[in-house]
Amino acid sequence: MTTPERTPDPAPTVEAVPGTTTPTTTAGRMPTAGAGSEAAPRPDTGPAATTGPDMGSRRGDAASGTAPDAGLERWRLLLGSAAEHHTGPLSPGGVGRDAALDWLYGRDPDLARRGVRRSGTTSRTGGNGPSALTTVDWLDDIHRLFPKETVERLERDAVERYGIQEIVTDPAVLERVEPSPTLLRAVLRTKHLMNPEVLRLARRIVESVVRQLLARLRPEVRRAFHGTRSRTPSRVPLARDFDFRRTVRANLAHYQPAERRLLIERAHFHSRTRRHMTQWHLILLVDQSGSMAGSVIHSAVTAACLWGLPGLKTHLVAFDTQVVDLTADVSDPVELLMRVQLGGGTDIARAVRYAAGLVENPRRTIVALVTDFYEGGDAYQLVRSVRSLVEQGTTVLGLAALDEDAEPDYDRGTAARLAEAGAHVGAMTPGHLAEFVAERLGR
Repeated sequence: MTTPERTPDPAPTVEAVPGTTTPTTTAGRMPTAGAGSEAAPRPDTGPAATTGPDMGSRRGDAASGTAPDAGLERWRLLLGSAAEHHTGPLSPGGVGRDAALDWLYGRDPDLARRGVRRSGTTSRTGGNGPSALTTVDWLDDIHRLFPKETVERLERDAVERYGIQEIVTDPAVLERVEPSPTLLRAVLRTKHLMNPEVLRLARRIVESVVRQLLARLRPEVRRAFHGTRSRTPSRVPLARDFDFRRTVRANLAHYQPAERRLLIERAHFHSRTRRHMTQWHLILLVDQSGSMAGSVIHSAVTAACLWGLPGLKTHLVAFDTQVVDLTADVSDPVELLMRVQLGGGTDIARAVRYAAGLVENPRRTIVALVTDFYEGGDAYQLVRSVRSLVEQGTTVLGLAALDEDAEPDYDRGTAARLAEAGAHVGAMTPGHLAEFVAERLGR
């Protein structure tokens, strides 16, 4: 089967590829990631990647001959067959990679807009027609032909960019797919469409990813509570307790202007205490609209990490236009996530009013509102409720994102009004939220 024809995108971004002297590009079917996202995938086309006889695809092999330059082959894979007269033909392994990339990125609607005609068939234009490969075949190919990092990016684009929902709704595919945060988000968005058998297989993805997140985040979260800092100096020189400001002030006499250096004669450190004062209350309000999937996942895992810590009572509440208290399932984040239903409208004001009813000791309560601030309810009531909580002594956090990237996309107008009402507005990783809560417990 011949490889469909493509043309390169205009003005590709060029960057160096580790291990080669030839640059690669993030253009066409290898799209540039958004700000703060991971870099676009680069198929590993070097000699180390082409071991074994199975590196070719069922869709054809290139003619044997002199092994092509690895850097030029990367260009060819990124730019498509239109660049082949400059880069030379692909290796047998490269032909397989090219076919797998074409199956996914060849369906990009931008090809039709640019008038690109796919070769090898008269029934397909712009990459929107049927393919000889099934989703199961394609998954088998990419797991065989690409490194793990690239496979994760390809699966993410398949689900999030091109909406290939078979990856999370077809039992045959679910049995082969590698669990990842991307697939977990896809499962949460589509689980209401799944029959019991598919849902059982999808739960494997949820359990695997949650287990990985817990293993990575629990030590970070718990570390913040291993004795919170106090203002008392310490003679124990621990790097995590280094008192930067006091050290600088105490050693200013040793500043050397000519060299612009400060010599440290004596370093100062904070002490830590395990004393816990009156119990604190953390209320996590989590927007379960579709755009907040990543924050919902990390909120559930963070709540599980915080659950049972001495001196802290944790509440977890999910909301859209309705409010659902999930505190009973906090200790089991898998079950909790299987109960979450992403999508629907957003009534933030209603959720904040519910949280206000849970507050027992305002000066020992933190309300963390995880949302994109796109209010579908009464924005005036939302601001008034937040101001009322702040005035009675409650700490209100407005988190536009709670995940490992902490890259928010939110309604800045509403967020600004809440900040004026006294809320702390921003974005945090789970570790930073844990540190914030730990500092409050140490007061």
